[in-house]
Amino acid sequence: MQDHSSSVKSLDAKPHRSLFERLTALISPEPENRAELLEVLQDAHARNLIDADALSMIEGVFQVSDLAVRDIMVPRSQMDTIDISKPIETWMPDVLSTSHSRFPAVEGERDKVVGVLLAKDLLRYYAEESFDVRDMLRPAVFIPESKRLNVLLRDFRANRNHMAIVVDEYGGVAGLITIEDVLEQIVGDIEDEYDFDEEEDNILAIKDGAHGPRWRIKGLTEIAQFNETLETAFSDEDADTIGGLVANHLGRVPRKGDEFDIDGMRFEVLRADARQAHVLLVEKLPDTPAAEEEQ
Repeated sequence: MQDHSSSVKSLDAKPHRSLFERLTALISPEPENRAELLEVLQDAHARNLIDADALSMIEGVFQVSDLAVRDIMVPRSQMDTIDISKPIETWMPDVLSTSHSRFPAVEGERDKVVGVLLAKDLLRYYAEESFDVRDMLRPAVFIPESKRLNVLLRDFRANRNHMAIVVDEYGGVAGLITIEDVLEQIVGDIEDEYDFDEEEDNILAIKDGAHGPRWRIKGLTEIAQFNETLETAFSDEDADTIGGLVANHLGRVPRKGDEFDIDGMRFEVLRADARQAHVLLVEKLPDTPAAEEEQ
C-alpha cells in the first residue's frame, strides 16, 4: 500500500521563502509600532500605491483610537436643545433654523436631559390635534468624557444609536456627540442634504444680518475666490484657504461657535472638527464713522 504521509506533509507545509525574500526581510523589517507603520503607508502613497484619500482615512482610523469623547464633543454651551417645559411654539423656530435631525430634550435646565427628540417626529404636531412632545422622546444615552472614540463608534453601530450625551465626573452634562462627529475624524466632513458640494457653491449669499450682507462659506474656499466674491483683500501668503486664514488668526484649530472680526469682516465658525473648520458664517461690518472722518 502506498504511503501518502509525505504528500500530506508537503500539502500542509508552508512554502519556503526564497533567498531574495529573506534578504529583503532582513534589510526592510516589518514595522514594529504604529509610527513605523504610518511611515510605510506614507511611503506607499509617495510611490502611488495608495491614493491620498485612502491614506487620510487610515490616518483617521489611528486618530480615532487615540482620541477621547472630550476631544471632539460639542460643548454644553454650544448644544442646541429644546426645553419641553415650554410651549412648542417657543422653540419650534430654533428647530427649523438649525436643521438638526436630533435634539436633546431638557426640562428647565441643560443638566436635566430627559430624552432625544427626532425632528421628523414633529411632523405629527401639524397632523394631530392632540400632540404630547413627551410621548415622542427617545431614550437618551449618557457616556463619560473619557470614553475612547473607537469604543464609542462600536457602541453606536451595535445599538443603532446616533447621539450620546456626554457627562463629566460629577454627572453634569458636558456636551454631546454624534456618530457623524466620530466618522468625520476618519473620512472628513460628511455632507448632508443641507450642505453644498459644488465648487461654485463654496460661497452662498444668505439673508442679511444685523450689520450687513452675510455669506455661508466652506473652509476650503480659496482666499482668491473669497476676495473676488466679497471684494476683500486678504493675503494668501501664509494660507491658501479661508479655513487656514482663520486658523492662523486664532493661533489654533477653530472650534464651532468661535466668533471674531478680521479687517471689517465678522466670522463665526458653524462647523468644525478636531482638525479644521468646515463651514463659516461671514458678515460684512459697516464702515465706522471714525474711519470715514479720517479720510
